[in-house]
Amino acid sequence: MMRFFRKKSSGDFARDRLKLLLVADRANCSPDIMEMIETDMVRVISKYVEIDTEGFDLQILQTKTEDGTCPTLFANIPIRSVKQCNRQTI
Repeated sequence: MMRFFRKKSSGDFARDRLKLLLVADRANCSPDIMEMIETDMVRVISKYVEIDTEGFDLQILQTKTEDGTCPTLFANIPIRSVKQCNRQTI
């Protein structure tokens, strides 16, 4: 059975929440803000493509720059299919 068809267990939800807490800590923002970012990203991207929300992964890593380091947002968003739409429906 494919991963995106299985139901999430309570352990899966707990692991996802812990990942969200770690990402929020790295970004120096609240877990609620990170959850809102993730929800908004899924909502906007879902207008154009069908995504696997189970495989959605959001990370904030520290990236070296000329001025030191800064948080960088990385998102892994598995795409199932591209939606067909015209510009008037967007």
